[in-house]
Amino acid sequence: MKFRGWTKTILAGVLSIGVLFSSAAAQDTPQDPTVTASTPRERQIELALSAAPAEVSSKATVYILGAKGYEKAREGTNGISCFIWRSFKETMQVSAAPACLDAEGSRTLMVTAMRREELRAQGKSEAEIKDEIAKGYKDGRYKAPGPGFLYMLSTENYFYRSGAKKWGTVPPHVMFYAPYKTAKDVGYESVSPTMVPSLTGDGPETLLVVGAEKPPQDSSSGDSHKH
Repeated sequence: MKFRGWTKTILAGVLSIGVLFSSAAAQDTPQDPTVTASTPRERQIELALSAAPAEVSSKATVYILGAKGYEKAREGTNGISCFIWRSFKETMQVSAAPACLDAEGSRTLMVTAMRREELRAQGKSEAEIKDEIAKGYKDGRYKAPGPGFLYMLSTENYFYRSGAKKWGTVPPHVMFYAPYKTAKDVGYESVSPTMVPSLTGDGPETLLVVGAEKPPQDSSSGDSHKH
């Protein structure tokens, strides 16, 4: 259970949707792997698609960062949305997380992710953005997701360790939507690094994190599921 050992050393994420960091995985990562609107289009697409298995991402809608926020780079056919989810601490980018949302997340969380980047492009502060999103949930413009999940299987999911002042990577995982869930809802007294699975984020964008490994490109299910 590699993920169980990893969860005992994680630090809390700073995305409203949640990002987890493994100090053990912080080896040989770029000095500054931030993603911005100036990051080459093909690089952004490559990162976004790396979040899910090829069978999924090859048919997904892909978004990249542009001058005014997210732009659709490709229309998909399976209801999945792949992009690079970013978070900031004040003016500093502290994560670059390739993610692929299922159809439910594309309908809900993708909307707020797009709005955040639109507001950043307009020069709004992170405090202003947080307030705008909170108001949107309160007045019904944004909706909490129903049952569903998102892929974060990329090996290039980067998170900045403020204490160590360096970037590291997050192990592959998937996240299940768990709006408004608390530690007590999953049997714990409080959120802690030893939680398995982990809760991250808060309110309508709370997520339940489960470790996963991306299957090899040449893997095959064979006949095991035929009846």
